Amino acid sequence: MKKDQLKIIGSEEWCTFDEFGIPAIKARIDSGAKTSSIQANNIKIISKETIEWVRFEVNPIQDNRSIVITCESKIHDKRMVKSSSGISEQRIVIKTPVTIGDVTFEIELTLANRDAMEFRMLLGREALIDRYMVNPSASYLETDYTAEQIAEKYAPFIKEKSGLKIALLASNPGLYSNKRIVEAGMARGHEMVFLNVEQSYMKLDAVEPEIRYRGGNIIDAFDAIIPRIKPSVTFYACALIRQFDSMGAYCLNSAEAITQSRDKLLATQLFAKHDIHIPITGFAKSPLDTKDLIKLVNGAPLIIKLLESTQGKGVVLAETNKAAESVINAFKSVQTNILVQEFIKEANGQDIRCFVVNGKVVASMQRQAAKGEFRANIHQGGSASKIKITSQERKLALKAAKILNLPVAGVDIIRSNKGPLLLEVNSSPGLEGIEGATGLDIANIMIEAIEKKLKFKR
Repeated sequence: MKKDQLKIIGSEEWCTFDEFGIPAIKARIDSGAKTSSIQANNIKIISKETIEWVRFEVNPIQDNRSIVITCESKIHDKRMVKSSSGISEQRIVIKTPVTIGDVTFEIELTLANRDAMEFRMLLGREALIDRYMVNPSASYLETDYTAEQIAEKYAPFIKEKSGLKIALLASNPGLYSNKRIVEAGMARGHEMVFLNVEQSYMKLDAVEPEIRYRGGNIIDAFDAIIPRIKPSVTFYACALIRQFDSMGAYCLNSAEAITQSRDKLLATQLFAKHDIHIPITGFAKSPLDTKDLIKLVNGAPLIIKLLESTQGKGVVLAETNKAAESVINAFKSVQTNILVQEFIKEANGQDIRCFVVNGKVVASMQRQAAKGEFRANIHQGGSASKIKITSQERKLALKAAKILNLPVAGVDIIRSNKGPLLLEVNSSPGLEGIEGATGLDIANIMIEAIEKKLKFKR
């Protein structure tokens, strides 16, 4: 075709894929790229009568993860393609008709992860040859749509809301507790979304605050957030939780409550202030005070804890005064804050985990330390069994969770000659041990607590 017969298109155009039921998707026109590509998630190769096909999902509208169109196509080819970052990867290639304006023609498309890209589709030069000339200073010369028109086109794809939209804010989707919570929410008819703490970021603004996720997707429509935060990301995760809270999402455990529970010194001071019995605890800065600090907690054997330890990590038993001095001074030499705590010998390596949800102890288990180990944590090899707690222990667990303002908490108690003592309160308690020991569906109880708080009715 002669140059004067070629159509002129802009640097961006709307495309339609009738074969896939995609009414409109923005494409970046890129003559520097040979092959066209489209954003595709959950790519799966399937077989149809011995022929390889591919099934994939497209989020056709940028910043909108709720609209998902499932597509199927015969595989045309598999090629090594170099991405914009210079990394070569094998991609599946399909052939399909595309419509731009009033013209429909067949193109090759590679299936690619374009979440981080501004456009969900790229139209390369193979699709342009003998058809178009590009005016880089213009956009949408063939077809232009208003936001209202796009909303109308995609209205059939928006499901009527039948449940809540709940985000699990954590780091590892494969953990037992995280999988159970997602399963429990889905079983109750809610939309459950896993958000990786470290792949979320925010815009702080009085008029239009935002939280974005992995490549620019805006995430601002959650009814509730379930935080399950590992210690190393506490500061950042709590900033995200505050942002969700300011945007109207209910957060099961607030940022302030999580921060307090993670600071073992502050939590211990709050417990002592509110007349909650705890093992005698000492805290000092100077190595010159080490000997007296050991005396304060009735001498060795004694427990030494990092201020931000969890799951039994960062907890040491010093069996003699000399060993205690060495460990304490070693920690202080690297500017690490620690607590020193009396060792409750009569507990015989046992403690009690009470699982509190919205002012009720919904489950309790006794943990027994492994042979030769003083820590009863399940993650340290401890075993768990169901236990009936006393009314005194129940009151202690509820009071501790209330003082830290935690709707969901794992409260650890130890039985001593002085009665029950509070060890610590965990704001992201694990479910595996307690569900296994009690046979209770704790994840379901947590989802029910959110429903009750938000007055959700089926």
